[in-house]
Amino acid sequence: MNRTIFVITLVTALVVGLCMAATHAATQGPDNIDIFGGQSGKVPFPHAQHQDRIKDCNVCHSVFPQETEAIRKMKEKGTLKPKKVMNLQCIKCHKAEKKTGKPHGPVTCKSCHVK
Repeated sequence: MNRTIFVITLVTALVVGLCMAATHAATQGPDNIDIFGGQSGKVPFPHAQHQDRIKDCNVCHSVFPQETEAIRKMKEKGTLKPKKVMNLQCIKCHKAEKKTGKPHGPVTCKSCHVK
């Protein structure tokens, strides 16, 4: 009897764990994203690499929602000012990482924008 309960509990825990892992993977978004960059051109963004390094999605997504084309949509509505994301999020973080001697991303506009 105790063995049966143990096996049922173990199988249930495995199923729940697998469902949670699948849900988490589905909400992580794509590995790479082309971010709307206005007239300067798109910004190829290594999303998975940032997730691995930063861990907390809200570091970036406190500024814009986790949805496709969120930055473009917000800029078109006027709810996100030009350069706000790049200057207050990306470049600020990259410069801070560079200052501490850690590997860092680009720190100039033209390093990211592709026409």
